[in-house]
Amino acid sequence: MLRSLLCIAMIIAAAPLHAEEEVVELFNGKNLDGWKGDAKVWSVEDGLLTGKSPAAEEDKLKSNTFAIWDGEVGDFELIAEFRLEGDNNSGVQYRAQANPKNGPYSIVGYQADIHPAANYTGMLYDEGGRGIAAERGQKVTLKADGKNEVKPLEGKFDPVDLSAWTTLEVKAVGNRLVHKINGDVTVDVTDEDPQNAEAKGLLALQVHAGPDMKVQYRSIKLKKLDK
Repeated sequence: MLRSLLCIAMIIAAAPLHAEEEVVELFNGKNLDGWKGDAKVWSVEDGLLTGKSPAAEEDKLKSNTFAIWDGEVGDFELIAEFRLEGDNNSGVQYRAQANPKNGPYSIVGYQADIHPAANYTGMLYDEGGRGIAAERGQKVTLKADGKNEVKPLEGKFDPVDLSAWTTLEVKAVGNRLVHKINGDVTVDVTDEDPQNAEAKGLLALQVHAGPDMKVQYRSIKLKKLDK
């Protein structure tokens, strides 16, 4: 009996103190429960989470707007399946902060860019801040003095047809941020700029101001890695 109890105690002691959370689907395929955004922009169409430019001229966007998930992310992995229509771009915002001066659905911070231009597809864009932090095909160390270290990534970086279903992956651990499109790394960034780096914040989906566009998601899976 004593030996059994000792074995159980050893197993418990060897177990991690904080187990990683399981993968969670953030979109239920039915409605926008768990998300908030402008009802003139965001809806569910044919079981797809849909963001599109308002049709009425008086409702045209004056600034970028977002569907904001009801939660925060720190260290995490995300896999989103999307498609994009129109001569415009979108993105997945993460570790972001509210920007109330542009309205209740405006945020700033890191963005995995959904952009049709080959050098911008899956890039890291700092919305409302540093702008383009790393273009597709770059490994970048962001420095406080702005003298960033930029190295090329291996691989081909041809245009991607974003009107077809496309997979975007984001992994953020500490100050390292990695984006992938259809399984291929697009950027690998280490943010060593303490003034601008974000460790935790909002997760959101963007509809961009400007030419009419439509972005749809059929799945958004999140796995938190915080210890």
